Amino acid sequence: MSAVAANTLPQEAPLKQATALLRGKSGAQRPQTGFLVETPAARTVPAPDFALQQRAAELFRAAENELHRHTDQLFARLMIAQWLAGFAAALWISPLTWIGASSQINVHVWASLLLGGLISGFPVWMAWKFPGHAVTRHVIAAAQMLTSALLIHLTGGRIETHFHVFGSLAFIAFYRDWRVLVTATLVVAADHLLRGLFWPQSVFGVLTASSWRWVEHAGWVLFEDAILVVAIRRMLREMSEIALRRATLEGSNSEIERQVVERTAELTKTQAELLETSRLAGMAEVATSVLHNVGNVLNSVGVSAELATSKVREFRIGSLKNVAELLQEHSADLTGFLTTDPRGKMLPDFLLKLSAGLAEPQQAILQEMEMLRKNIDHIKEIVAMQQRYARGTGVVETLSVADLVEDSIRINAASFSRHEVNVVRDIAPVPPLKTDRHKVMQILVNLLSNAKHALDHCEGERLMTVRVTRNQEGYLEIAVIDNGTGIAPENLGRIFSHGFTTKKQGHGFGLHSGALAAKELGGTLKVHSDGVGRGATFTLTLPLEN
Repeated sequence: MSAVAANTLPQEAPLKQATALLRGKSGAQRPQTGFLVETPAARTVPAPDFALQQRAAELFRAAENELHRHTDQLFARLMIAQWLAGFAAALWISPLTWIGASSQINVHVWASLLLGGLISGFPVWMAWKFPGHAVTRHVIAAAQMLTSALLIHLTGGRIETHFHVFGSLAFIAFYRDWRVLVTATLVVAADHLLRGLFWPQSVFGVLTASSWRWVEHAGWVLFEDAILVVAIRRMLREMSEIALRRATLEGSNSEIERQVVERTAELTKTQAELLETSRLAGMAEVATSVLHNVGNVLNSVGVSAELATSKVREFRIGSLKNVAELLQEHSADLTGFLTTDPRGKMLPDFLLKLSAGLAEPQQAILQEMEMLRKNIDHIKEIVAMQQRYARGTGVVETLSVADLVEDSIRINAASFSRHEVNVVRDIAPVPPLKTDRHKVMQILVNLLSNAKHALDHCEGERLMTVRVTRNQEGYLEIAVIDNGTGIAPENLGRIFSHGFTTKKQGHGFGLHSGALAAKELGGTLKVHSDGVGRGATFTLTLPLEN
């Protein structure tokens, strides 16, 4: 009984009782526990709204139908078992009837076989064809009482067999329907009345019995009915609470699911914004490096221009002007002037010396102009590279890993040269890489820039190694290794966190955006350091095809 009660739901009628119960008995506040609790203090549970009651009723009807169908199947099997047991009992107790020397099958055997089959067959068919219907329950209740009557008859009205009636009533209570108990009680009362009046030996085991003895038996049946009705009402009330709580849980779950969907949408939007921000930040990181290196080259351009200007100022243009004026003055007798005049005789030697003096600054100017041209070409190359990477965002290309590494180093080349950083390339032969050029460039430029900053305060040789290998899983690994300041162990776990930085002028976004970009490319960005002052290794792992 309790096991069935714990796993089923009630009828619709007691839902009002459950509502009243949840509101509190006699207006008293009841402490509640569970997910509905907001504070430890006791409070009055608010009345369920109409939608909640309607959903509780729907849950109840579905569970009620399942309960009735399950109980119908239980009784169908019980009917067949009782029929076979009654037939076996008849064969065992009185299989034959003797008349003199002749014998024949006892009528009880035929009664158990035929009448028992008739009593059991119809409700079994009803349970099979119409499970869960009200008429099926009442037919089963009547048939179960008639089976009790048949067993009592087969045992000669033994008082012990009457306990089958009480057991049957307990089983019928599984339906949680007091109306079915009424049907069963009426059948057993009518059976005891009729057989008590016309065939008392069949029901009471005596030839004569008081005409009111059936009332005593009916009274005990009513006594059990009263207990069962109280138990049914109690279980219905408890199950009504379960129905209402299930409806409340469903409402809470729906609200939670709605909030989860909203939060998921917000998180997805936030993630997209973060990815876009990180992409723009990565582009800004590359642009900052480009502008920084362009600035360094422009300094060289300025120096070359200043040197060329100073050399031009050294030209002896005044001497040439004097020579020209002197020649123009003696243009009428230029031959005589060059052969007889002392100044004319000195003029060829002077012109030779003047040409030699002009050739030297001219050569210096040509050298500075060549350097100026190279620096301008370098600026154009850096800017073109930035524009090429910016245009290539989101486009998957087949790239040479060596060229990609060289481009990243070239962007930072002026900075490396100014800080005397020795860059070692350790590039193993690897297949071409199919990926987003800009995102890989964003990561590498940031890693190289960070490595350069880590080497700023390094004593001795400032060494940076860029190593390209292919691991055992077939993934590409690009490692940037420096012998700089290193990383403290407590910072390794949060170095890729947004906003974390150890640089005074850092913003803590470069490594975070790099890790996000690596994840977008299907790879990872990891760090290793043996501690402060022992350098660091950042390893970018990428699939060869993204």
